[in-house]
Amino acid sequence: MIATPTKNPHTGQDYLPKNAINTKKPSPNQSLLPLTANINDRDHLEIGGCDIETLVEQFGSPLYILDETTLRNACSQYRDGFKTYYQGESQVIYASKAWSSLAVVGVIATEDLGFDVVSGGELYTTEKSLTQLGYSCQEIAQKIYFHGNNKSVAELKQALEVGCTIIVDNWLELQTLVQLSQSLPDQSIPILIRLTPGIECHTHEYIRTGHLDSKFGFDPHQLETVFAYIAEHKSLNCRGLHAHIGSQIFEKQPHQDLAGVLVEWLKIGQEYGLTLPELNIGGGLGIRYTEEDDPPSIEEWVKAVSEAVMQACQRSNIPLPKLIAEPGRSLIGSACVTAYKVGSRKEIPELRTYIAVDGGMSDNPRPITYQSAYSVVLGNKMSAEINETVTVAGKHCESGDIVIKDARLPQTHPGDILVIMGTGAYNYSMASNYNRLPRPAAVLVNNGEANLILRRETYDDLIRQDCLPEKLIP
Repeated sequence: MIATPTKNPHTGQDYLPKNAINTKKPSPNQSLLPLTANINDRDHLEIGGCDIETLVEQFGSPLYILDETTLRNACSQYRDGFKTYYQGESQVIYASKAWSSLAVVGVIATEDLGFDVVSGGELYTTEKSLTQLGYSCQEIAQKIYFHGNNKSVAELKQALEVGCTIIVDNWLELQTLVQLSQSLPDQSIPILIRLTPGIECHTHEYIRTGHLDSKFGFDPHQLETVFAYIAEHKSLNCRGLHAHIGSQIFEKQPHQDLAGVLVEWLKIGQEYGLTLPELNIGGGLGIRYTEEDDPPSIEEWVKAVSEAVMQACQRSNIPLPKLIAEPGRSLIGSACVTAYKVGSRKEIPELRTYIAVDGGMSDNPRPITYQSAYSVVLGNKMSAEINETVTVAGKHCESGDIVIKDARLPQTHPGDILVIMGTGAYNYSMASNYNRLPRPAAVLVNNGEANLILRRETYDDLIRQDCLPEKLIP
């Protein structure tokens, strides 16, 4: 018998919030497990029709397991949501920094989403994937928006070659583009201007980017000077404005406030003779990492943002701009889990029990970096009785390498498979080779089929870039 686990069998808590359990189309960002999760006859967790234990046997561990259905579902909810609630043109672009790879780009591109890239490497990856998928140079240019607060001249030249929209972050970048345009007399450079709106939201200090004390974007008091400069330089085709107020946000009001602020700035830009047909409100919608988390659904967020922009445009008596949103974590975070094998155990009487897994901070640096919390199940014993509280430790030579503190689990044994949920965003993309551990493999699962999308690194990969000076060799 196969059962869909709407409740955590180890804690009795709901995988989906109470207001989402009975919906026909649950929002992926509100679910702890991917939407295709099942418990099979072996009492094993299945994702995308694939048995967790079988996947680990075939591909090794740690292993990132990305559910294609959940990812596509999130894409369609964003895309179709804006079509439903926003009366103007809209475009959803994926914030690639969450996880950039050929396969991730490929899946998302086929859902008609665009891409937000923040480095030459992300731009290169996205362009290569889209080229292999058969997109034309013009289509690729239209799909990509290039972010970054300190783009190099080489990266700006790379962006100009692709023809993508450049989201300008500061004066140096704006002036550099004018200089580069002198060698492109017949080409206007599509840009958006990034602004710091001064809007606070309740999230981790390191992922708040909308308050005034931020490294990102022009300050509001510079706005009119920026507009005047752009109006003087016809090589700059300013398409509109951008702002982003942070990530892992559970509140709708800050994004509604942002819409009003940005529309007012659009109106000011038009007074300088700029058309400004696009408005990019960033992303930031949070996901459910733990049973206590309660983010708005994708549909709720899209509806709130769309209505706020339309109302602000009506108040300012300006036409509706093309509305652009940049979700990252809420697209891919909940679509992936990481499977580990359990290893050693250390029991400290009346204090703590540690169980160690074969990965940790090198494949998921978020707990040690942001004190991020996650949820866990014992993937090969899904219905086993819970009987202990343990701290899941990584294998790295670092005291802070703790994956989850005080996890409620059944008794574990070496070789059992722990499954950490919600690892699609900022896990592989922030992974490292700390302690010279090779980075894990990743598979894309769907309808009982698993496709390798990232090979497991080897020891040879670890030393590929190393150079041993000849003078050291006897």
